[in-house]
Amino acid sequence: MFKSSALALPAAAVAAMWTGHALAADQPVYAAPARWVDVAAIPDLQAGPEAPATQVLLDDSQGRMERSGGTYYNRRVVRIVKTEGLSGSGSRSVSWNPTAETVTLHTLAIRRGDQVIDLLQGGKDVLVIRRETNLERAMLDGRLTASIQIKDLQVGDVVDWAYTIHRTEPLLDNRGQSFERMGWGGKIGRYRVRLEWPKDNPVVWKTTTGFPQPSVAEVGGFTRLSVDVTGAETPKAPAGAPLRFLRVGELQASSYADWAEISRRMAPLYAEASKLAPDSPVRAEAARIAAQTNDHKARAFAALQLVEDKTRYLALSMGDGGYRPAPADETWARRFGDCKGKTVLLLALLRELGVEAEPAIVSTTSGDGMDERVAAAGQFNHIIVRARIDGKSYWLDGTRSGDKGGLDQLRPPGFRWALPVRAKGAGLEPIEQPPLREAQTETSLHIDASAGLDKPAPVRVEMLMRGDAARGLSRSLETAPKADVERALKQSLSRSMSWITLENVDWVKAEDGELNIKMTGTATPEWRLNDDLGVRELKLGDDEGRASTFPRREPGPNDTAPFALRYPSYGRSSIEVVLPGKGEGFSVKGANGEETATGYRVAKSATVTSGVARFETVTRSEARELPFAQVEAANAAIRKAAYDVRIVRAPKGL
Repeated sequence: MFKSSALALPAAAVAAMWTGHALAADQPVYAAPARWVDVAAIPDLQAGPEAPATQVLLDDSQGRMERSGGTYYNRRVVRIVKTEGLSGSGSRSVSWNPTAETVTLHTLAIRRGDQVIDLLQGGKDVLVIRRETNLERAMLDGRLTASIQIKDLQVGDVVDWAYTIHRTEPLLDNRGQSFERMGWGGKIGRYRVRLEWPKDNPVVWKTTTGFPQPSVAEVGGFTRLSVDVTGAETPKAPAGAPLRFLRVGELQASSYADWAEISRRMAPLYAEASKLAPDSPVRAEAARIAAQTNDHKARAFAALQLVEDKTRYLALSMGDGGYRPAPADETWARRFGDCKGKTVLLLALLRELGVEAEPAIVSTTSGDGMDERVAAAGQFNHIIVRARIDGKSYWLDGTRSGDKGGLDQLRPPGFRWALPVRAKGAGLEPIEQPPLREAQTETSLHIDASAGLDKPAPVRVEMLMRGDAARGLSRSLETAPKADVERALKQSLSRSMSWITLENVDWVKAEDGELNIKMTGTATPEWRLNDDLGVRELKLGDDEGRASTFPRREPGPNDTAPFALRYPSYGRSSIEVVLPGKGEGFSVKGANGEETATGYRVAKSATVTSGVARFETVTRSEARELPFAQVEAANAAIRKAAYDVRIVRAPKGL
């Protein structure tokens, strides 16, 4: 399902009884596992002194990926070892999409010695609810949850929980995917994965580092992939690594042949939905834009602003809404849509305006390493538009809001990879994101101490924000009460500089989207005597000195992976102190020079010029990652920077 969180609704998550007309998938089925499922015996694993509060005895996943859809059996057997394990083990639940999935509950039982206590009882105490967990992010998916509370759970009990989900996706010819990930505390009694598929429905599979090597065999007309291990531990992901290295202990499987197959299957859905009726009001909107300019970039940006500003975001993913976009005319008429609806509306406008464009599916959270994974529609959760103008690609996202300044001001998104949706199919294409050309945040603190060291000093704080940082804060400033905004801004500064009292707060948003915040007030600078030097000093806070070092890693999978950096980032900060007596005899102490060992280019300066002491720090990331071989030098540089100080020294006798 393609989702986005561009606009939030002011509502809490809903948990209400599902009372609609009962369909076959609206309630679980209660039955034994299918005959092809091999029900395992529970291993005899004794809890040692280092066992976690809950000990996994059996984790068993078995699946069949067929032309009629995928069927997945799951069973987990857990022993309650300590009292602490009771609080997190008091219920079991399973969620499903009632329009595409059915759930069969097999077992929920407590095994206490030789006693087996049936908790399912044919559904007697099973509560089926519709819980819209993403409602506050304007997403409705219609998923149901079957929940069972476990009564009379005791330390030493073994909880046996098993169910099967059958999944279909007719829009995509029932192509599907299966993902398994090792995840438990301590050693497991037995970990088993079985995945089968018939020869007429071939499956592509991969494993990541740390996953046991599967065996593959032909069994009764099916290809069977198997993993069966005992006493295994979950592989630990390397701290601080990019996402692609964090995927350890995984099995991925997909019945899609390649990325091009996904692209081809999606194409007809978007081609149909972006068609406009002959009398469509969207055509009139396009004509209005066309009458204003002949420039294709200006036209494309006007179309983007129309979709952003005139249709709010709301995802309705019930039914086949997870993959099928609403028609462009429908999205315009109701003035809301999800990423799919906004994409086809934007495509329709651009086509009317003569701008070459196509949809492109992306992942907002899992793009790093997408090219190393199996091709599967479930890898994506968002869709945008790629426009081509004068040979250049522009990535347009209708779920954003508040974009200003024109098409060339839009930066490529950080999704890493995109899959263009084309009738002939397409492969993954990288989204190149260059370093920032100008600072996205500039903060300055101006202190006028010209009246004397012991006099109140007028203060001015300025924050200039650009790009997405400005967009995000601008939305908050526009929606929150002004008094609340002022209070938050004042408090954010007082945490590090309590000797400053801010009185006035104001902000201005420019036409190009830049946001300028100005705060004024009064300071009582603390000029303290340095007994060793016999002079008074003003010590200013150093935020950079609190930077964290890169963590040390324990031996394990991908332990020499690079470290992820904040990218792209570019910030500038400065402090100015206007000195008494035009600065005669004053000096400063602070770092001067440039440092690149940390993975960031950090330039610092400390000067006294024309009666003003000035400290400036410029930090810019120029790469996404720091090679593992450079981490020791980076940590040394960070520790050294922690001792950097910013001090203004007065002349003796002042």
